[in-house]
Amino acid sequence: MTTPRTGAEELGDPELSAASLAEPGAVTVIIPTFNESGNVRELLHRLTESVPSRLPCEVVFVDDSTDDTPEVIRSAAQDCPFPVTVLHRETPTGGLGGAVVEGIKSAGSDWIVVMDADLQHPPALVPELVASGERSGADLVVASRYVRGGSREGLAGGYRIAVSRGATWLTKALFPRRLRGISDPMSGFFAIRRSVVTADVLKPLGYKILLELAVRCRPERVAEVPFVFQERFAGESKSTAKEGMRFLGHLVALRTASPAARMLAFGLIGLTGFVPNLIGLHLLTAGGMHYLPAEIVANQFGVVWNFLLIEVLLFRDRRGHRHWADRVGRFALLANADLLLRIPLIALFVGWLEMAVLPATTLALLMTFVLRFAATEALVYLPRQRSRSERTA
Repeated sequence: MTTPRTGAEELGDPELSAASLAEPGAVTVIIPTFNESGNVRELLHRLTESVPSRLPCEVVFVDDSTDDTPEVIRSAAQDCPFPVTVLHRETPTGGLGGAVVEGIKSAGSDWIVVMDADLQHPPALVPELVASGERSGADLVVASRYVRGGSREGLAGGYRIAVSRGATWLTKALFPRRLRGISDPMSGFFAIRRSVVTADVLKPLGYKILLELAVRCRPERVAEVPFVFQERFAGESKSTAKEGMRFLGHLVALRTASPAARMLAFGLIGLTGFVPNLIGLHLLTAGGMHYLPAEIVANQFGVVWNFLLIEVLLFRDRRGHRHWADRVGRFALLANADLLLRIPLIALFVGWLEMAVLPATTLALLMTFVLRFAATEALVYLPRQRSRSERTA
């Protein structure tokens, strides 16, 4: 491997010696790209100037572009003293986070550094991320805008600053233990030891891959280094309202990973279904329909509402197991069967156990809720059993 011109001793860190950083490649720099042709040449130039000669390095671009970004990368790589690889994906599964996971799977280094291609993450900080991890023995080193010496000055506009701070607050509130010691969980610039990453457990959705790694891989020791968020060098920001919704969906998926959390979320979604149910009941009875058939019809409004929220927020990653029409039919059947089961249960509790109507109704609601959650997960969103002929094939 040809090495860059500057030496590790220029960082003032004796631990960045060839002996302490194992081959092949002490660091793999993973850079996801989507139409970043105006940035990659300058990015590789700055990496070449920043990475010391005694820090073996490889760069992996995982590219989802629809422009000439892959060709520009290959051209610019000819002037680089370290290996540069382009992994182009025809289908951008998982968005930016999915691209990073693809890069992780191909990495052959002790350390993995993840950064953006737009130069808002300063390449000069790459050696310091690795050096900080070596000094402290950390498994994860986060470049943070929110520690002393850091700044978000390149984040243009009060709206984006407010959104960033709000997302940071929400994320830390939802995962107080997993994100302990991480002041900037929204950062896309960090270094992580390859040994603590289990790529198979990662289910990225959108662009906040640090959150995914911190929650699912659970690195024990975390360090932070300050960085100043820069202005974009060229091109346009990929941050959109759609990405914001994907981020919220990702938060829900991470928070409901355990069965208990999923059941709680299922119950909360079910409570919201009373709103369209009651609105529908009011409109139908006001139009002259008898309240009993009106309630049966109005219940379907709540069923549809609950199904849409569960699809988007709770079981997004399991929708591919069955066709959407199959899922709709099964969910509606279970939701309406809940009514048929609840009434006999109430009668049984009142007549046989001599319970009062209110506690009997409450107990019946709890029982049917637990049964409906278990049945929904098992019959709607778990993979269907393959036939014998399919297994043989």
